[in-house]
Amino acid sequence: MARIVILGAGIGGVPMAYEMKEIVGKAHQVTVISDSATFHFVPSNPWVPVGWRKPEDLKVELAPVMAKKGIEFIQKAAQKIDPPANKVHLADGTSVDYDFLIVATGPRLAFDEIEGLGPDGFTESVCHVDHAAVAAKDWDKFMENPGPIVVGAVQGASCYGPAYEYLMILETELRNRKIRDKVPMTFVTAEPYIGHLGLGGVGDTKGMLESALRDKSVKWITNAKVDKVEAGMMFVTEVDDDGKDKKKHELPFKHSMMLPAFTGVDAVRHVDVAGLVNPRGFVIVDQHQRNPTFKNIYAVGVCIAIPPVEKTPLPVGAPKTGYMIESMVTATAHNIALELEGKEPCENATWNALCLADFGDSGVAFLAKPQIPPRNVTWSSSGRWVHVAKIVFEKYFIRKVRKGISEPFYEKAILKMLGVVRLK
Repeated sequence: MARIVILGAGIGGVPMAYEMKEIVGKAHQVTVISDSATFHFVPSNPWVPVGWRKPEDLKVELAPVMAKKGIEFIQKAAQKIDPPANKVHLADGTSVDYDFLIVATGPRLAFDEIEGLGPDGFTESVCHVDHAAVAAKDWDKFMENPGPIVVGAVQGASCYGPAYEYLMILETELRNRKIRDKVPMTFVTAEPYIGHLGLGGVGDTKGMLESALRDKSVKWITNAKVDKVEAGMMFVTEVDDDGKDKKKHELPFKHSMMLPAFTGVDAVRHVDVAGLVNPRGFVIVDQHQRNPTFKNIYAVGVCIAIPPVEKTPLPVGAPKTGYMIESMVTATAHNIALELEGKEPCENATWNALCLADFGDSGVAFLAKPQIPPRNVTWSSSGRWVHVAKIVFEKYFIRKVRKGISEPFYEKAILKMLGVVRLK
C-alpha cells in the first residue's frame, strides 16, 4: 500500500485529496497535512470586509468530511519537507513518510518585502479569510470617518483579479450607503496597463476595465512600484516603459488593501536540495505536474513555478486560477495512478485561465485557453451576470468541499450551466 501525502488543504489540496482517493480507493492511503482545521473559499474573501459574507460562511471543517471519505487528516503545521528521505517534518517534531508527495500549499504572502505593507503594517489584505476579517474591522472604523481609498497590487504580485474586485466592491458599497462622493479612490498596480492581469490582457480586458474605472471615477497608476507604506500614506514610484523612475507619488489614505507578491511557503522554499524550487521558492514541475529531480513529488496550484507571460517594466507574475488548478489536480491524480500501476505519467494539465471578477453589482469574466499566448480561445465579457455567476460558483464549490464531491466541475457545472462559451 502506497502512502500519498498532500501538503495543504485549500483550493488545490482539498479537491486533490478527493480526486486522488476516488481513483485509488482502499488500495492506497491518502493523507492530508494542513495547519488549519478548516478549508476556506478564498475567492469570496473580498466580500468579507464590507459585510456581504461572514468568515464562517466561507469555512468548512475538514476532519469530519475527510474521515467520511477515508482520508487521513493531520492538522499540524509542516516545518520542512525532506525529499531525499521521503518525509515531511512537522512543527511538533514528528514526521510523516510518503511514497508520493503532492505539494498544494498555496503561497507565502511576502508582505515583508515592502516596509509597512500588510495586516501587521498599514494596509489590509484579502488573501486569507482571517486577514479579511481584520480588514472588516478597519472598514467599520473607516465608515465612521470616510476619506481616500487606495487599492491595488504591488510589484511582483501574480494575482490581480481580487484587487479589481475589492476596489469595485468597495465602490458599490459606498454608492449603496450614498457616501461615494466623500471618498476619492485610486488603483495602484505594477501592471503595465489596466487589464493586463499578469496575462498580457485577455480579449478586451484593457478596454473593459479602464472603462469601468473611468465610469466609477477611479484614478489609477500603472507601472507603479510601492516603495513603502506609513500610517495613512503610501509612497509610490511610477516607472516608464524601460523601468526607470518617472514620477513620485505620495498617496494619502484612510483605508487601503494591497495584494503582496508571493513566494513558496517556508516548509518548501527553505529545503536545501537542488532542483526542487526556483529562486522564489515555487516548486518546479514538468508538463505532468511532476518535479523533474524528485520524481515522486508533484505540485498543484499557486505553489508551482510558472514564468511570467512577458517581460514588463516591473515584475508581474502569472496568475493560477481555479480552472487551471482543477486541470492540474486531475492530471496529477491520474499520473500517480499510472505510476502505481508501473506506468509512466502521460496526463498534462491544460493551464487554461478562467476568471469571474465580481464588481459588486456587475463584473468582468475572461477566458484564456491556454493561459500563455498564443491562444486557441481568447474571450472576455462583462455584465450583471458575472456577479450572479460568482455567487453560484461560491455556493457550488463550498458544497463540493462540504459533501466530499470529487468530480471536477468548472467546465461542466459552471460554463455549461451559464452557456457562456464552449471550450471543446
